[in-house]
Amino acid sequence: MKGRVEKMPKKYLISIWLIAVFLISGCAPLIIGGAVGALGGYAISKDTIQGETDIGYEELWGSAVRVVRLRGIPQYEDNLKGYIRAEIDSSKVWVRLVRLTKTATRLRISARKYHFPNRTLAEELYIKILEEAR
Repeated sequence: MKGRVEKMPKKYLISIWLIAVFLISGCAPLIIGGAVGALGGYAISKDTIQGETDIGYEELWGSAVRVVRLRGIPQYEDNLKGYIRAEIDSSKVWVRLVRLTKTATRLRISARKYHFPNRTLAEELYIKILEEAR
């Protein structure tokens, strides 16, 4: 049948549209891992990685402080607020821990170099902190 155009099913159009929205917004889930396995981190912006873990708050805090001190110069640390600000490899880094339950903690890391997102450093620190805590 010459000249006949078939319509694409609606479910395919919706899937394509959703994928495009995730790619444009930069909020697509990101599985970080390699040797560590899937750590469940996901990008929430161009400079931030976040994930939830079953590692306790105090243990994760100690790990975050050790990794940040080894990699750079901490400028501010507050255990009660779960906040670390540091300079690592000419990048400004913010580490935020949030106690979700007694055994679950959210880890969020943001990194910017010369005002530009540095997601690579954020991912690297995220993995190192979780490895150190295990």
